[in-house]
This record gives sequence, C-alpha cells and structure tokens, in this order.
Amino acid sequence: MDDAIAAVRAILDRQVADWNRGDLDGFLSGYWNSPKVVFQSGGRRLVGWEAMRDRYRRRYGSDRSTMGQLTFSDLDIVPLGPEAVLARGRWQLVMKDGSEPGGLFTVIFRKFPEGWKIVHDHTSVDDPRPATSAKQPGSG
Repeated sequence: MDDAIAAVRAILDRQVADWNRGDLDGFLSGYWNSPKVVFQSGGRRLVGWEAMRDRYRRRYGSDRSTMGQLTFSDLDIVPLGPEAVLARGRWQLVMKDGSEPGGLFTVIFRKFPEGWKIVHDHTSVDDPRPATSAKQPGSG
C-alpha cells in the first residue's frame, strides 16, 4: 500500500507543478480521461473529462498569467484497496489580483493499466464572507 500512497502523492505534486507552470492540460492528465469521470463543486456535478476541462478553462484560463499559484496542504492519503485510493486535503490559490481562493478537496484515484488516475473529485470553496461571532443560544 505504501507504493500506492507514494504514486498518488507524486501525481498530486505533479499537478501542483503543472498548474504553477500554467500547464492546464498537464494538470488534467492526473484525471481519468473518460466520459465517466465526475467533478463536483459549488453545488454542481459535471460528468466527463471534457466538461471538467471546459469548466477549468472558463474559471481559470489556461496559462500562467490567469491560473495563479496553487498549493495543496493537509494531505491525507488512504488506500481503500489494491486498486483505489482516497486523497483529501486543502487547496489554495494566490491569484495575480491578490485574491486567495481556497477550500477542501476529496479525490478518489483508481489504478488503471496506465497508472493511477482521479475518477471522482469533490472540491469545496471556503466561504468568502468574513467570520462573525455567532450569538450562542440562551446567551442573551
């Protein structure tokens, strides 16, 4: 199982490097290029590699000047069996305009003859509203 964890970590590291070079296609090579790959985010579910690629292009462009700098942190990689791995963590972008969108992700990798690929991605975005101190029930 250590080999699976190392392989998945290498793919995630390569995705960060590809993104930060502005290589969207390289980043997307970590995903299963199939009409059955699933990407969920922002209350929407996309099915298919091309739909996912189109969403990334619309949202982030496809070159270094528009994609920002990506980091993954708090990675937790858990084998689910000999041919499946779950990876979760935090993503963070630093954009050219100074904004820093980020959130959590959970991806499921499956082992194919050509190697490990993401078959399911569920990504959330942090709430951009500033945190407020909520009044506790019964406190006034």
